Amino acid sequence: MDAHIGHPARSPRPTRQTRQKDAVLRSLARSGRSLAPAEILALARAEVPTLNLSTVYRQLRALHEEAQVVKVDLPGQPARFEAPCGQAHARGRAHHHHHFHCVACDRVFPIHACPGGIDRLAPAGFQVEQHEITLRGRCADCAGASA
Repeated sequence: MDAHIGHPARSPRPTRQTRQKDAVLRSLARSGRSLAPAEILALARAEVPTLNLSTVYRQLRALHEEAQVVKVDLPGQPARFEAPCGQAHARGRAHHHHHFHCVACDRVFPIHACPGGIDRLAPAGFQVEQHEITLRGRCADCAGASA
């Protein structure tokens, strides 16, 4: 299903700002985490009750091409999206961070830290160009519910 969202264009043309696009952006910004399109739809419908999933996908594609949202790909999971973080994104680069995936509720949260020194893990002679770390377990809500 995430095949509907393409890679960012080299020279994106800004599209007009619509109520739907604004609702998608605000939903992502308020959530503080990575959301699946269906989660975005549920939140954005509070502002635009007639919004549907195909419109959310269309808006996400445009926002991704304009670098207004970040696509989060986790192995074995459908794509999620999040609001860009901080100044690094404004300079044309995505803010480097990792994610925590809750195995109980399936939510994905940003981790704004990096252990560093990843290059040491690569075999001799290899050059690391990027890395992604995903922690899996139970989020605070789910860990508290099972205690």
